[in-house]
Order: sequence, then structure tokens, then C-alpha cells
Amino acid sequence: MSAATDVLPRSVPRPAQRGSDRPTCPVCADTMIAAEASALLAEESISYLWSCDTCGYGFVTKYEIHKLAPH
Repeated sequence: MSAATDVLPRSVPRPAQRGSDRPTCPVCADTMIAAEASALLAEESISYLWSCDTCGYGFVTKYEIHKLAPH
């Protein structure tokens, strides 16, 4: 089974609340629960592979990690 893949950039401010920024499928608008895979691209960047259970569309999101300044 092959799926089209898009990279959808996202930036999550810290601290992020659990479950507050779930992606939706760009094709059918279904809400994603958990990524199939993740990869640390650099110290400040993580990508997640998503596959929609409803329509089968696959896509990748990229999150930039913003480090908190020391207090």
C-alpha cells in the first residue's frame, strides 16, 4: 500500500498541554491520535509520520523545539 506524503510544518510553544495540538488529516479532516513513527532531525527539530485510519492518507509533521531560558 502506497500513500502520498506531505510535510506539514508546525511549531509548538512550550510548555505544550497534552493532546492540545493533535493534527487532522488534510484529506478527510479526521483527528489523529498517535503518530506511526518519529525521528529526531536535529537538536531542535522532530518529525512525525501520520497515517489516517479513515482514508489512508499519509503525511509528515515537523515540530520545532524551543528551549526554555534558564530562570
